[in-house]
Amino acid sequence: MPQSSQSVTLAVIIGAHGVTGEVRLKLFGDGPDSLKRFKSLNAGARALTLNQLRPGNNGAIARFAEISDRNSAEALKGTELTVARDALPPLEEGEYYHADLIGLACVTPDGAPIGTIVTVENFGAGDIIEIEKPAEEGKKPKRVMVPLRVEAVPEWDATRAIIHPDWLE
Repeated sequence: MPQSSQSVTLAVIIGAHGVTGEVRLKLFGDGPDSLKRFKSLNAGARALTLNQLRPGNNGAIARFAEISDRNSAEALKGTELTVARDALPPLEEGEYYHADLIGLACVTPDGAPIGTIVTVENFGAGDIIEIEKPAEEGKKPKRVMVPLRVEAVPEWDATRAIIHPDWLE
């Protein structure tokens, strides 16, 4: 999928906060400030206009112009808030967006196919990519987690990631 048309999820509404329509958000960026640069966010088939945003327990508390009561806020629980990939700020050298890695084909240094990156996790010690290998006949596909470090993933670009085979077992 071309980056310009790809939607990137920045947060998800996890519930209502109070009775005036505020919502609790789980953030997928670098804190509330990463969301403040967007005045409007896609929420499924509609757009939500961000009026206020402040830190909250496990994420942030937001007020949107279109949500005025608790019932409306509760109805949006589970709604992903997205923007177009090309609306995100440019990256510095060595930086990447997780959304750019998901879906990349993985190959060994000699070009043998391994699988596809299906998710990027971070448990506190750095990013880890999860690669789904093709299913063997009659079996479910297997997944392997590989740290996103130069020893394990020496190179990647917009079309594929090279994975050192020592990290695949």
